[in-house]
Amino acid sequence: MQCPFCKAANTRVIDSRLYEEGTQVKRRRECERCGSRFSSFEKAQLTMPFVLKRNGIPEPFDEDKLRRGIANALYKRPVQPEAVDHAIENVMRKLRATGEREVASRRIGEWLMDELRDLDHVAYVRFASIYRSFEDVNAFREEIERLEKLPSAELRRSQMQLIVGEEPAPDVSATPRKRDD
Repeated sequence: MQCPFCKAANTRVIDSRLYEEGTQVKRRRECERCGSRFSSFEKAQLTMPFVLKRNGIPEPFDEDKLRRGIANALYKRPVQPEAVDHAIENVMRKLRATGEREVASRRIGEWLMDELRDLDHVAYVRFASIYRSFEDVNAFREEIERLEKLPSAELRRSQMQLIVGEEPAPDVSATPRKRDD
């Protein structure tokens, strides 16, 4: 790899580590000519399926478009950039895991809403209001009530998946039970 400082062609790898849950390799490099050190990242370039829009026309998947949608929903919300990157990677992982050539945009939107629900509830409702075309205040209220009934992100992560790719089962302990005292 070329040195970004002196443009020399020869650099050597000092250290390699897995990064982003094993989807990337971070390499620490040193230039043999100037001695400068820098990091490089290596990631597999995989073919993404096409996105089948609501009008039935397929278009290439655009990670930047996904990132802009999340950024708009998270505007002025206290969410770390690493968490956003992780959410985007989760959606892309699900998209690749389908094994299909085309995936409906609606399905991708639902995956994104799942990620936003875990990141920030306000961002989730913002995104849902546009994605689901809320018509009035009652639609907001209904979505917020539905959100409150869902198990927390921590609880969902702690539940074992029965089928690979399946969302964890809903939390039945969240519903109040009558005590027999």
